[in-house]
Amino acid sequence: MNTLRAGLIRCSMALALMLGAAAAPAADLLQLKAAFIYRFAQLTQWPPPPAREFTYCVAGDAELQEALRALTQNLAGGTRIVALSEPSRASQCQLLVLGNGVRGDLRRWLEVLGDEPVLVVGENPESFRNGAVIGLVMEPNGLAFRINQTESRRRGLAISYQMLKLAREVK
Repeated sequence: MNTLRAGLIRCSMALALMLGAAAAPAADLLQLKAAFIYRFAQLTQWPPPPAREFTYCVAGDAELQEALRALTQNLAGGTRIVALSEPSRASQCQLLVLGNGVRGDLRRWLEVLGDEPVLVVGENPESFRNGAVIGLVMEPNGLAFRINQTESRRRGLAISYQMLKLAREVK
């Protein structure tokens, strides 16, 4: 059963990678980004104890926040989507998306988080090199992601092998 599930996860991530997001309308791109972010959470292990409710936080991208809310609203289990405008509340998140609206403040967000076990996803190419765990970026052939494995380990997060294999780059 685990092999079947792992195969399905690999196929869905590979399909999402192959989709030409450049040709997709903006709404489709937002839905695709939300799907990637949702999968990132599924394919990451947090240190114990597990949170009663999984909290996705989004800063600097209200449209992506709404796409993520639409994706998770009918799912079983406790999930919250929180909009953040200041880093002071970021430690309440299990997954934090830093959109292009906070691009220049990446360092400030990361300093406030310290070593908290938060999966930080940045929406620009520099974010992955500057301390985000995952950089989710547009490329000529579509949406891709890069993983900063050093940063994930520092935060106590374990990224699945399937996700590492599908990443465009692992640092």
